[in-house]
Amino acid sequence: MSHKYQVRQLVRLTHPSFSDKRASSSGIYEVTRLMPADQTGEVSYRIKSSDAGERAVRESEIAARALSV
Repeated sequence: MSHKYQVRQLVRLTHPSFSDKRASSSGIYEVTRLMPADQTGEVSYRIKSSDAGERAVRESEIAARALSV
């Protein structure tokens, strides 16, 4: 499976957990690294925000940031 997002692309979590203390207050993260697929074949990413630090997520957990007009 190939990566849908690229390094430096801005993304958001699709379903942030209410109790997730690692969630960014802005909801916007930057992709910092492309990671290989896991046992299920789904690729992962390292993402970071200025206020929530860095974390690993699966591709199904993020979506491209919607552009404001």
